[in-house]
Amino acid sequence: MTPFSYTRAEDAIEAVRLIADGRRCLGGGTNLIDLMRKGVEQPEALVDISGLPATIEETPQGGVMISAAAKNSTVAAHPLIRARYPMLSRAILAGASAQIRNMATVGGNLLQRTRCAYFADVAGSRCNKRELSTGCDAREGFNRYHAILGASPACIATHPSDMAVALAALNAQVHVVGARGSRTIALTDFHRLPDNRPDVETLLAHDELIVAIELASSSIASRSAYRKVRDRASYAFALVSVAAGITLDGSRIVEARIALGGVAARPWRAFRAENVLRGGLVSPEAFSRAAEAELADAVPLPGNHFKIELAKRTLEAVLASISKA
Repeated sequence: MTPFSYTRAEDAIEAVRLIADGRRCLGGGTNLIDLMRKGVEQPEALVDISGLPATIEETPQGGVMISAAAKNSTVAAHPLIRARYPMLSRAILAGASAQIRNMATVGGNLLQRTRCAYFADVAGSRCNKRELSTGCDAREGFNRYHAILGASPACIATHPSDMAVALAALNAQVHVVGARGSRTIALTDFHRLPDNRPDVETLLAHDELIVAIELASSSIASRSAYRKVRDRASYAFALVSVAAGITLDGSRIVEARIALGGVAARPWRAFRAENVLRGGLVSPEAFSRAAEAELADAVPLPGNHFKIELAKRTLEAVLASISKA
C-alpha cells in the first residue's frame, strides 16, 4: 500500500477545504480501503469525515433528511425509514454483510466505485475506468454480471449499490457543499453513464462533499418492495434488482415508481415502465408491457443475455406482489 497522510475533519467546512486541497474523503472505508489494498486506488492524502453529524430527521414537509455520515445499518433500522420508506430499509439489508453495513455510510454508499473484477485486477487486465484508452477486457471476457442498459464500448460495469436503487425510485435529492457553495442534485442524475469517460462516475466535483440525502413525503410506501436476484443468498452483487412502488385508486394505477439495479452503470430509473403503467389498470398484461418497454433497448453480451428476461420477470413479479389487496 502506498504511504498516505491522514487528517480528521471537525466539520463539513473543514472537510471541503481539505478535499479542495487534493485529499480524498474517508467515511466508513469499506470501498476505498479495499481498493487501496488492491492497488487500484493510491491516494496520497485522506481526510476522515466519519466524525461529522450522523442524523436522521423528519423535515417540515413530512419527508426525511438523512445525513451522509449516517451508517447504513442505522438508516435501515430507523423507525421513520421503516414506516415511510420500507423499500429503502429492505434494499439496505439486501446489501453486503452486517459488518459492512455497520461501517458503511450513506454518502460512501453513493460514491462507491462502479466496478467489476477486471477493474480490480491491476496486474493482469485492461480497464478504461482505471486507465483511459487501455481497453475493456470485460467485453470479451467473463461478463455475466455486466450492464445491459446504458453501457458504452469503453465500460460495461454495473453500479453495485442496493440502497441507491431504492433512493432512485424514491426521487431522493443529494445535498452537497463545496468551495463554491451548496447545491442539490437529483439522485437519478447523480451517477453518470460511462460514455467515453468511465473514470468519471458522478456529477460531484472534486471539491464537493455530500452532506445529506433528502426524501420527500411519498404515497407509495404501503405498496412498495425491493427484490434482489443474485447468485448466492448473501454478500453478493445483484444480477438484477427491482425497487418499485405504486399508488392505486381501486384497480387503477395512479402513480408508479420503479428503479432497476444490476443492469447499468447507475441505478436505472425505469421511466418508460412507469409511463406505461400510470393511469392504466392492474393486470399481468400491463406489467408485461411495462417490462417490455423498459428493456426494449437492452444490449446484452454473450455472458449476460439472460439478464433481459430475468429483469422482465423480476419486474413483473414485484409489480404483481405489490398490487395485491
